[in-house]
Amino acid sequence: MTQAKAKLASFEEYLAYSDKTPLEGRYELVGGELVEVPPESEENNWLALNLRDYLIQVVPRRLVRVHACEVQVPVLQPKDAANRFPDLIVLRQEHLKLTQRRLTITRDMPPPRLVVEVVSPGKTNRDRDYGQKRAQYAAIGVPEYWLINPVAQTVMVLTLCGEGYQEVGVFGIQAAIASVEFPDLALRVEQLFGPES
Repeated sequence: MTQAKAKLASFEEYLAYSDKTPLEGRYELVGGELVEVPPESEENNWLALNLRDYLIQVVPRRLVRVHACEVQVPVLQPKDAANRFPDLIVLRQEHLKLTQRRLTITRDMPPPRLVVEVVSPGKTNRDRDYGQKRAQYAAIGVPEYWLINPVAQTVMVLTLCGEGYQEVGVFGIQAAIASVEFPDLALRVEQLFGPES
């Protein structure tokens, strides 16, 4: 990951800076510095796109975004990023108006309905997705958080309960995914990981 040279004191300063100085790629604000987010792997991108195709059967297509929506989150630990780019996100209808200028959900907006992360290999990535991001998304009130694990071929579904997430289940290859936020979603894990068409 490369870092941009700017030193920024707040998320608002980052927004103003990135509006004036267009950045190529995606950047997280970590400790006042911009850290470039690496491109997604082909597998992670495909899994997010495949999930999107199932979600748009129960959610308007325009509300489902893959890798493009930025979410402001609280810095809970010293090395936490102040913003994240989820692999998939389901917006609320009001976000369409709120994000016309920039596809960024700030903390003064309603939270998205769903955030999904496809877990990349390695302990650092796993710790970030299962720990740091989980706490950050809970802190902004995202009602449902999914973790797709390509290695184990599982989907963990978490639902917000108070200030933290409660596990709905870890669904293996033969299981149907149970969603509290989208009860009409009919999706089995094997369909998500199924053959590309």
